[in-house]
Amino acid sequence: MSWRWEYDPSEEHVAGGVPPAFIAEVEKKADEVVRAAAAFYVEGRAFQGASPAGESIDVPGGFFACIVIPRHECVYIRQVTYI
Repeated sequence: MSWRWEYDPSEEHVAGGVPPAFIAEVEKKADEVVRAAAAFYVEGRAFQGASPAGESIDVPGGFFACIVIPRHECVYIRQVTYI
């Protein structure tokens, strides 16, 4: 399995109605978070520690909330806020 990001529970629930240009910024930043998580949690699915706390990440025009789950090798985007 390789690292990825997903909307949780779905893109429509998390980001429905948000302008596509803003979503593109969120997804670009999510790609960066995935690369950082893959480098930091090199053991990935074998990780035994506690999962990190969620975080808010600023992007032009707003922010998004996500959580990294190393055992899933996934960054889950839980909320998108367009200002």
